[in-house]
Amino acid sequence: MRLTMTLSTQILSVSVGYFVYDLTSSPLMLGLIGLAEALPAIGISLYAGHLADKHNRRNIIAACIMLFLLCGLSICTLAYYRDAMDKTVLLTGIYTVIFFTGIARGFFSPTNFAFLPQLVDRATLPNAITWNSSSWEVASITGLGLGGLLYGFAGVTTTFCIMTALTALAFIFILRIAPRPVPVIERVESATERIKEGISFVFNNQLIISAVMLDLFAVLFGGAVALLPVFAKDILKVGPEGLGILRAAMSLGAISMAFFLAHNPLNKGAGKIMLACVAGFGLCIIGFGLSTWFPLSFFFLFVAGVLDEVSVFIRASLVQFQTPDHMKGRVSSVNTIFITSSNEIGAFESGLAASLMGTVPSVIFGGIMTLVVVGVTWWRAPKLRAYDLSPES
Repeated sequence: MRLTMTLSTQILSVSVGYFVYDLTSSPLMLGLIGLAEALPAIGISLYAGHLADKHNRRNIIAACIMLFLLCGLSICTLAYYRDAMDKTVLLTGIYTVIFFTGIARGFFSPTNFAFLPQLVDRATLPNAITWNSSSWEVASITGLGLGGLLYGFAGVTTTFCIMTALTALAFIFILRIAPRPVPVIERVESATERIKEGISFVFNNQLIISAVMLDLFAVLFGGAVALLPVFAKDILKVGPEGLGILRAAMSLGAISMAFFLAHNPLNKGAGKIMLACVAGFGLCIIGFGLSTWFPLSFFFLFVAGVLDEVSVFIRASLVQFQTPDHMKGRVSSVNTIFITSSNEIGAFESGLAASLMGTVPSVIFGGIMTLVVVGVTWWRAPKLRAYDLSPES
């Protein structure tokens, strides 16, 4: 399910970005794609986490995939009739579809996070997190590369149709997983009280809040991915095929590291390693912004993916270990808000900064700010700095 769902969403991500840039030639319009998805995802996430802790998680995931499927059918229709539509109407339709994928994602992310520990025991969980991440990265590499190649050789309509077919497969696969019992709730509380409890848990745990804040601001400022269509078309001049390769570069680096971590798990010094990797990520973003040679640009993104995977693995493991099972949905919903903010609102920030400062200066500025964030976190979060990764930590 995760493999096919990620393939679908990554094909959508690379294709809709190039589609919109083809229509508008505007970095700001690229950034608005991220904003259109982030706002509903953030707005619904807290309530989604509450539902994930009260109701059958498998069924919630199935409902989310069904909404993704309807969105896929809608964007296929828009692409097919694009030549007969006014450009403003077409863009409005695209952003509306992305808005509804944001709603689906707002429910999907915290529920999927909370569902994983119901499938494996606690001792197996770190390895399961790694393989779960690996499946995501495999799909990202394939999906991003396939999206660019399909767009370049088969056209946008065919690309969106294949994306929709993959979503249908994901729906079939999730129905093949047996539902798991709903976590036992010992006291009756209102939805508002339960949501407040989840928020309070996150913000009162220095380890969790410092890890997710580090991810938030590092990716918020270091999110050059949203501007890759600009680099592919105008700077590196490699077209949609090259865009697919660039989008896959970080995932290729990440999966290489994920397979390494699956056989060589991190234990001692995980907090320091996480901070060092985020700093290295910022340096790679600066290098990418300065590069005008396609192989070098690919290299910087590849290394950024390697470093980002270490950070993602440590953060995901830390949050799983620090959170009791009956609160995983709500805690994950807060985590989802940070992740969505860093990725999608980061995409908007990148598009806005590029429109004001220029594409290359905005990427370099973002990398520098990532380094600043690491420095502040090192200073203000001693528990994260001293964290050792183990179920008992």
